[in-house]
Amino acid sequence: MNPTIISEDAVSLYDISKELKKIKKRDEELNIRTKKLDEYLNNFLELKQKQAEELEKELTDLNIPRLKELHIKKIVDIFPDNIEGLKLVLNAYPLTVSKDNLAKIIDVIKKYKSAEQ
Repeated sequence: MNPTIISEDAVSLYDISKELKKIKKRDEELNIRTKKLDEYLNNFLELKQKQAEELEKELTDLNIPRLKELHIKKIVDIFPDNIEGLKLVLNAYPLTVSKDNLAKIIDVIKKYKSAEQ
């Protein structure tokens, strides 16, 4: 039997965190892998769920050419605070983004960085 892919969706760490909260409510005790995942997420997620969703929406609303949902979710996950960091995130993909658009992305992120502190 060969498995078939039904759909392929980008998933952020915040999406995983949301699902993990549902699992916590459903199950009384988490298994060892789920506990490790929860610990990892608690250490690395910088925003609250609602803030991450708002940031994702704002980045989507910029309508930057060739910037897809996958890229936006990765930007939200990594949460870079300067253009060099953003370039490092986007270097993982065959994608070019203009300097002006990089600056727009960083401006949006900075709003959330300042709100976080």
